[in-house]
Amino acid sequence: MAERDFHIVNRIRTQIARLGDQVALRHQVEGQWQDISWTEFGEQIQQLALAMLAQGLNVQDKVGIFSNNMPRWTIADVAALYNRCVTVPIYPTNTPQQSAYIINNADVRILFVGEQAQHDAALEMIEQCPQLEHIVAMSDDVILSDHPLVCHFNDFIACANPDLEAELEHRLDSKAMDDLLTLIYTSGTTGTPKGVMLDYANIASQLEAHDQNLALDEGDTSLCFLPLSHVFERAWTFFVLHRGAVNCYLADTSKVREALVEIKPNVMAAVPRVYEKIYSAVHDKVARAPFHRKVVFTWAVNMGARMAACHQEKRKPSVMLRKSYKLADKLVLAKLRDLLGGQIKFMPCGGAKLDADIGRFFHAIGINVKLGYGMTETTATVSCWDDQCFNPDSIGMSMPGAEVKIGENDEILVRGPMVMRGYYKMPEETAKNFTEDGFLKTGDAGRFDEQGNLFITDRIKELMKTSGGKYIAPQVIEGAIGKDHFIEQIAVIADTRKFVSALIVPCFDTLEAHARELNIKYHDRLELVKHSQIVELIEKRVIELQKDLARFEQVKKFTLLPKSFSMDKGELTPTQKLRRKVIHDRYHQEIERMYEESHKKSSVR
Repeated sequence: MAERDFHIVNRIRTQIARLGDQVALRHQVEGQWQDISWTEFGEQIQQLALAMLAQGLNVQDKVGIFSNNMPRWTIADVAALYNRCVTVPIYPTNTPQQSAYIINNADVRILFVGEQAQHDAALEMIEQCPQLEHIVAMSDDVILSDHPLVCHFNDFIACANPDLEAELEHRLDSKAMDDLLTLIYTSGTTGTPKGVMLDYANIASQLEAHDQNLALDEGDTSLCFLPLSHVFERAWTFFVLHRGAVNCYLADTSKVREALVEIKPNVMAAVPRVYEKIYSAVHDKVARAPFHRKVVFTWAVNMGARMAACHQEKRKPSVMLRKSYKLADKLVLAKLRDLLGGQIKFMPCGGAKLDADIGRFFHAIGINVKLGYGMTETTATVSCWDDQCFNPDSIGMSMPGAEVKIGENDEILVRGPMVMRGYYKMPEETAKNFTEDGFLKTGDAGRFDEQGNLFITDRIKELMKTSGGKYIAPQVIEGAIGKDHFIEQIAVIADTRKFVSALIVPCFDTLEAHARELNIKYHDRLELVKHSQIVELIEKRVIELQKDLARFEQVKKFTLLPKSFSMDKGELTPTQKLRRKVIHDRYHQEIERMYEESHKKSSVR
């Protein structure tokens, strides 16, 4: 294909014309999955695009989407692109203040809101956003306020003017690869959110690169549950539509397990936490199983690992291994795959580093996890696990078209057509994040091995320095300890401190079941996490989990917390990354207590 053929609007229009009555989108209505055909998808985009045009939107004007995942999210997105407007996604969990900043910084004129929570938040900030002209509620059950700027989706579409079809076609004909497609605001772990400018050429480069690496076929189904406001799920959705596959929208992320069984997806973009939870749940169940079942499980996974190694190394398995694997698959492995619907071809994984042991486990049971590395600034993927020669400790090999090298301080640098145009209205910040020869500074330190696998060694911007002068990479420690099935979340503390400590949130489902087995009595979770047997249990596990870390990296003390870190309290970004400053400030007393000589209860020896 020529570059212009990879223009995402061209690709979507081609599939609408070609696939007609075949299914494009799938979503839940009152608990039942319903289909939207490509023809219906195209008609809804066309009508909404005309309605937008009727409101006087100019080329490259900004349209905001503040919503959970739903088909109308994508319909609003593509309708804006038909008009050569710029889509500005806003996380549905953002506060009114955070949303108002983005709306004002991006000069958003029309805001689409998803459900009641986003409608109500929009009303709170409406007075702070003088350029906002319309707020459109996409869910039909939203109870509207009587504010003149607010209306329902169907009422907005009713404004579509057929006389403007010629103008819309003119815009479609005049679109260009260097048009700005979207502004995606970074989550702001270190400061004010920055609007990443991505154009059609950025998206096109990823479509073309993924075509070379991934076998996604027409009619395959993809479960869409990560927030579309994040570059990972948004770019992946574009790829799904580009390939003529079916995008299945899940608004309630607590129902992923049920959705997997119901729709049996072929692919699903997920973050490492999803795999960690599945891994922990499986191993927790095995830990409680009779001895003979544990033996069968361990044997079966070992057979799967040996078969996966043969596939990776392009070796023919022995007759004995093939027979053993067939039995292992029947007894254990197929049942584990059924937890994910049983039809998975591969699963893209991004957003953070996946623990190597967890990656090996999924490949052993026959789930082809494709760990990728990237940023909003690189339109998501820069590197990805290769099917054959990947190293599970790595973040894969460079994607086609991505020029990756190691710069000063071992920083990973990226150049290529997937790299952003810059930060919106921030020329100085843009210049600061590029080298003189045009490479983007990722903020991650890394290295290559002889096979071309890329490894992250540190997060440069998040390195902590103890008072003894030792540099600590908190993600390494958190990854080593956080994979345990008794541990839900962990935040490492080390900066300017004498030693490394941690705030740990236990996995309460597992911990409470264990407490019942030990007949431990407690009134609430606060009492449970202070119980001496529970503290001793976690202490032993932490000692074991970090035995491969250097002494100065090891957690010496920890505090168990009765509540999880959450987005609502500002402790997590929408992509589940820790906001360390917020956590440090909120748990200041607990942290200081760990460094008091008199506090010995939760020491790790």
